[in-house]
Amino acid sequence: MHREPAALTADAPAVLVGFARALRAAGVDAGPDRVQTFLTAAAHLRPEHRGDVYWAGRLTLCGEQDDLERYDRVFAAYFAPRGDRPGPVRRTPPPTRLRVADDSGPGPRADGGTDDAPGPPAAALASTAEVLRHRDVAALDRAERAALRRLLAAFALPGAQRRTPRRRPAARGDVDPGRTVRELLRAGGEPARLRHRARTRTPRRVVLLIDVSGSMTPYADALLRFAHAASHSGRPGPRGAARGRARAEVFTLGTRLTRVTREMSHRDPDTALAAVGAAVPDWSGGTRLGRMLRGFLDRWGQRGTARGAVVVVLSDGWERDDPALLAAQMSRLHRLAHRVVWANPRKARPGYAPLAAGMAAALPHVDAFVEGHSLAALEHLAAVVRGAVDA
Repeated sequence: MHREPAALTADAPAVLVGFARALRAAGVDAGPDRVQTFLTAAAHLRPEHRGDVYWAGRLTLCGEQDDLERYDRVFAAYFAPRGDRPGPVRRTPPPTRLRVADDSGPGPRADGGTDDAPGPPAAALASTAEVLRHRDVAALDRAERAALRRLLAAFALPGAQRRTPRRRPAARGDVDPGRTVRELLRAGGEPARLRHRARTRTPRRVVLLIDVSGSMTPYADALLRFAHAASHSGRPGPRGAARGRARAEVFTLGTRLTRVTREMSHRDPDTALAAVGAAVPDWSGGTRLGRMLRGFLDRWGQRGTARGAVVVVLSDGWERDDPALLAAQMSRLHRLAHRVVWANPRKARPGYAPLAAGMAAALPHVDAFVEGHSLAALEHLAAVVRGAVDA
């Protein structure tokens, strides 16, 4: 096995932390305590060996059965050699009895195999992915875009949790009179344990409004793939919360408003984007954000699509119409939605200031104004939508 140079060894903690961030973006609840345990485990093994990193992360970062498939998918994307396409993700086999393995024997591969074939060290491959996370999407070459697509495919975008009127059996909370009485009857009137119930929680709907005008062309493909992953990400809630899919509605904005939620239903991202391309008639055209927002609110938003949802606008804020119209519609949207988040790919550029008329008109009605130019920025956006961090 080829070993990594000393310089890469020094970077190993940074790239392993970056891998943990990618896992969180995919919906794995890899908190700081688990990441610290992961780093400690990797330090006691061989961080330059893919098999050691795989098992150290799998045993320390995954907390539920559902995490294992996400872990395999993110690991394959994050540690895949540049330009390679990962094979199909194998389903995690059922647990078997423990056995002692020879340290010199084969280890698992990124694609879920079991051989430890010679190749670039894990930390070197992860360094490439870690650098890619912070690169501007508009400046990527063809191979880097292919790697970015693999990482985007593992994304999850659940909305912030909300309480529902439904209640469920729980270890603590309000006394459940029905279950408690039935328990007393089963005990023949003898004293029995009190039964409790608690409100369930479910993720809020996420609505994505993606600008596909000419000025956003370099970012449109990545943002639509981000939306596709959000449409297919189902993440169980935290312990005690309701399990279910995060509902994402996707619209494109330009000179026309197009709902592409149905086109995004294809499981394969390439097929879904081809369907979106056929459905959207105004690619790389102008931008009429105010009119499009008014159309969205009149037809879908006011009826309930935006009510109580987390609405994310992905646009550079360039507006051809009167900015006052955009300000009025943003005010309507802000009153309906639980939270309005604006992601602008140009916000990360040095010296940027929201001087564009549309952006300046919209900002007073935005709860969070974030960047949207790179994979790391989209991970941060996902955390803001989830309510895990503030902008």
